[in-house]
This record gives sequence, C-alpha cells and structure tokens, in this order.
Amino acid sequence: MKSLFGKLADGTKVHRWSLENGGTRLKVLNWGGVVQGLEIPDRHGHYTNVALGFDNIDDYVAKTPYFGALIGRYGNRIAKGQFTLDGKSYQLSVNDGVNSLHGGKQGFDKHIWDVEPFAKGSDVGLVLHYTSIDGEMGYPGTLKAKVTYTLTRHGDWIIDYEATTDKATVVNLTSHVYWNLAGEGSGTVEDHELTIAAGRYTPTDTGLIPTGELAKVSGTPFDFRKTKTIGRDIRDGHVQQVQAKGYDHNWVLDKGITSKPEHVATLREPRSGRTLKIATDQPGLQFYSGNFLDGTLTGTGGRTYRQGDALCLETQHFPDAPNHPNFPSTVLRPGQTYRTRTVHTFGA
Repeated sequence: MKSLFGKLADGTKVHRWSLENGGTRLKVLNWGGVVQGLEIPDRHGHYTNVALGFDNIDDYVAKTPYFGALIGRYGNRIAKGQFTLDGKSYQLSVNDGVNSLHGGKQGFDKHIWDVEPFAKGSDVGLVLHYTSIDGEMGYPGTLKAKVTYTLTRHGDWIIDYEATTDKATVVNLTSHVYWNLAGEGSGTVEDHELTIAAGRYTPTDTGLIPTGELAKVSGTPFDFRKTKTIGRDIRDGHVQQVQAKGYDHNWVLDKGITSKPEHVATLREPRSGRTLKIATDQPGLQFYSGNFLDGTLTGTGGRTYRQGDALCLETQHFPDAPNHPNFPSTVLRPGQTYRTRTVHTFGA
C-alpha cells in the first residue's frame, strides 16, 4: 500500500509503502530508501515497531542520524575524504570532521529513489533505483544502484544490492536500521544479547578511522564469539571504547567474503523473546551501540531517544578500505556488477 508521507521544501512528494508478509510488517520511504518502521511479534504474538524513526519528513531531512537509511556510495568512513585509484587522487565531500561519512553531505540517504512494488510467488517487496552521476560527492563514475527489499512468506527481510559503473570507482552499500527489539523508544538495549562470529576487529584512531590493524578480540570487550549482553563490557574503559563512546567498530567476520549469505550475528531481547539473525556474504559487520543518540530526537512513538537506546548491525566491506591495501577491495570497474545480499531472520 502506497500513501503520501509528506513533501520536501521544493514540493517533491515523499511516499511510504507498507508491506506485510510472514508476520513481518515493513514501512519504506522513497526518501533515502528509509525503513520508517518494522514490526514483528513477541513470544505472545504482540506486535511492536523495533526500528527507530520519525513520523514526519522534516525530521528526516534536518535531523536524522541515518535512521533506517540506504547508505552509499560508500558506507562508513573514508579518511580525510581522500583516496587514490589507478594513480588518480579523489577528494570527496567531508561531513564528519575532516572525514567523509556514509557518502558525504548528500549521500544516497538524502535522495529520492524510484520505487516499484512487486509480488513474486509467495514473496512481496520493493525495487528501488537511484543513479549517482559522475562526480557526485566527489566520486568517479556514474553509478546505477538497484536495491531490492523482499519480505518472504517466512517473514524474512532480504536486501539485495546491485550497482554498475561507467568508470572505475569504489562502492560499499549498506542499511542503517537502528534496532531495539523491545520496541523503539522503550529504553536501553544494554540488556540485549549479541553474538558475532568474528575473532578480529579493526581498531580505530580518535576520528574512528581504522588504523589498518586486524586485532584479536580475545581478552577484550570486543569478544562476542560467545553470547553476552551488550552492557556487560561496554564500560570497561578500553581505549577503543573511550574513543568511540561505546561500540562503533567493524568486526572482521571469520567467514570472509562468501558466494552466498552465511549467518554471522544473532541479537536477542530477553523480555519479549524477539530475535534477529543476520546472514551476509560481506566480510565485515559494523556494530554501533547508539553512542551519539543524545535525547534531542523524538521518535515515531513520541518518546525521545537517548544514548544506547538502539544499535546498528551494518553488513559491509571495511571502513576506509580504499586507503588500506590489506583490506578487501571495494573497487568496481566498468563491465562488473556489484552484488551483495543481507538476510534478516526474525523470531520469538
């Protein structure tokens, strides 16, 4: 179902599509491909929205910390907004101090996408298209992006990303949903239990740019190989946590890059029993513990969001990979097609 969500300052209409299948309810905007709401049942069958968001377009334009957005052309940070490709240096839009974050000042999250609903067999979904012109935010090449949101008959939410380019460029697309499985606006996620199949992570400098090291998680607060609550070690005083004000790091998934999605993380909220399992073919997972939520944003349920009231689990290539030859490459060339899939499986 399609409805009018609001209008941009120039009069452009922003629409919302509502989908339901297999017990999952999904609401998506054509502004930034934003997931404005995602409702799933608890162990008693009671539904609630588990994704942070706003109830109006003005807040998405002026205030959003990427709530539910499609992120591109490059998810996460690139140091000083600079990289060199095939001997040529590029300067990107900087919007996070001296660094470029999530594609720059006007990344993919701040554009209107073309949206086409579909039904295929027992699945329903949306196909989203956006063309990023050569030079947009400093990136080389005209990039044609296609993202498909699918709700399966089992209630899984699948994201398929595709992109092609007419010049060599770098690409790292992801989704920036803020999760709280107890319900958006319900308070802290520190009691959520998390497992990540990763024995290493990428430490960062004070600007949250990877140093290039692939550090072992063993003996640190970053070890989520065995299930533990997010709050257990979040205040351990580890220098990496102090810099990031919590967790805001890329985990180096043990499986590496795979041809098909493999299970890499499980999130569980004990009171409701809701679970989220994530599978991906990507080599990295950014776990962000909502450190910069500061009580100034009011969400869809009318409650304010404070530090630690949600978390993000972003499947990805590594941050700043164009500047680290030892990281998996994010280069896309003409004639190639960028493809990646992430599967979200919900349970209770």
